[in-house]
Amino acid sequence: MRGQTPDSSPAFTGGMFSDPGPACQQPDRMNPIPIRFARSLVVFAVFLCAVLPVPGAATTNKPTLFLIGDSTVKNGTKGQVGWGTPIAKWFDASKVSVQNRALGGRSSRTFLTEGLWDKVLAEIEPGDVVLMQFGHNDGGGLKDPKGRASIKGTGDETAEAPDAKTGRPVTVHSYGWYLRRYIADAKSKGATPVVLSPIPRNIWKDGKVARSANDYGKWAAESAKAAGVPFVDLNELVARRYEQLGEEKVKTEFFGATDHTHTTPAGAEVNAEIVAKAVAELKQLPVAAHVLGGPSKP
Repeated sequence: MRGQTPDSSPAFTGGMFSDPGPACQQPDRMNPIPIRFARSLVVFAVFLCAVLPVPGAATTNKPTLFLIGDSTVKNGTKGQVGWGTPIAKWFDASKVSVQNRALGGRSSRTFLTEGLWDKVLAEIEPGDVVLMQFGHNDGGGLKDPKGRASIKGTGDETAEAPDAKTGRPVTVHSYGWYLRRYIADAKSKGATPVVLSPIPRNIWKDGKVARSANDYGKWAAESAKAAGVPFVDLNELVARRYEQLGEEKVKTEFFGATDHTHTTPAGAEVNAEIVAKAVAELKQLPVAAHVLGGPSKP
């Protein structure tokens, strides 16, 4: 478990426990009580070392905030940053560990099928929190050579599609099905899953940011509701902030000249703050009380 300190045993090499050498040794029968007493002290000392904490070492576990998603959460391209990178500064590091396990180019489908989720799941412990944000790579047709599209919606229907690497047919589920899978798995490990709608793209019309309220934002909300877990409408929250700041500022400072999806470091900072403040408002989360600055003010 996290926070445990390795067992340590003192080296009894000097003083009353050292070997005095042949010249000074006496048979046990000559003075059995002191020898037995010394042995008891050794056993007791080893016991104390095993059960007592080492001074200065952590004695309690702290919850981990896991982030899973795509390149809008974690991005390795030069000049582009996902909101999951700067969000750690919004949490008290002495109380919460933030682990950004998102990976660019992944969809709700491929984050599972590539084994990325299994690696995260193996580390989850009771009391942890999992924030999931997918949708940007779930679109397209099932025959897309990238092999990452999921079935639109939240149903239980399946379809066959060629695997991107082998070409063999694989079973594909809906976007909502994959979210519910992550939710169920996280719950089974004693963690609290939180579903986030995908951040909006840098697409404007008449001074308003295009929303995903009729597709992935809607399906994310429905999946969270069906599973009875918290939902953060990140798409709407970020869109409102963008509109407050203005189209010109957002386009020139938060996105590259030819990119309408991936944020610059400045854009990531704004989105990270929004996510952190939203987490702070979810009082039932073990990490909510450790957001620096607390929830957003009305």
